[in-house]
Amino acid sequence: MTLSPDTLWALEWVAAALGVVNIALLIFRSQWNFAFAIGSVALYVFIFFEKRLYAESGLQVFFILANVWGWMMWHRVAQDHADSQVPVRWLDWTSRLVWLMGTAAISLNLGWVMQRYTNAAMPFADSAIAGASVAAQILLGYRRIENWVIWIAVDVAAVLLYINRGLYPTAGLYGGMLVMSLFGLKEWVEVGRRARRA
Repeated sequence: MTLSPDTLWALEWVAAALGVVNIALLIFRSQWNFAFAIGSVALYVFIFFEKRLYAESGLQVFFILANVWGWMMWHRVAQDHADSQVPVRWLDWTSRLVWLMGTAAISLNLGWVMQRYTNAAMPFADSAIAGASVAAQILLGYRRIENWVIWIAVDVAAVLLYINRGLYPTAGLYGGMLVMSLFGLKEWVEVGRRARRA
């Protein structure tokens, strides 16, 4: 199915708006961020497929499932807190190294597969963003502060990729998410410090 340029443009703006609400709720550790995330990424399945960013399109399917899982994880934890804001914490150094090596290996292998077997527009950039996004999303579900560091790197790379592919509202969304991710990292670091002192 091929979407008309006008339909694709409208879907992209709706997906971007849902994404902004998602990140705003995420910064303040509200479990309702997942509802907006699911709506946004469901639309991006079609948008990215139309732009031949196949790893990004497939990644959105993963994000739908990961957001449902994350919502369940956060809901359980939020029930134990009167303000419904979930607690957060850091990974240890060994875990950081394992996550970094695993993410790099998955990204490089996916890039090779996409280059060899598809007509992907930018296979290695697309795959690096996809691999890092998977890692960040899983760490988000586990409420680890490092998820924000990865999202910041993803946002920078994604802005450049989406500008290259002519997805300007999405590039703008990721530029906005970059700013919000910086704020989110600051907020979660402060929450983590307060939890350590308590």
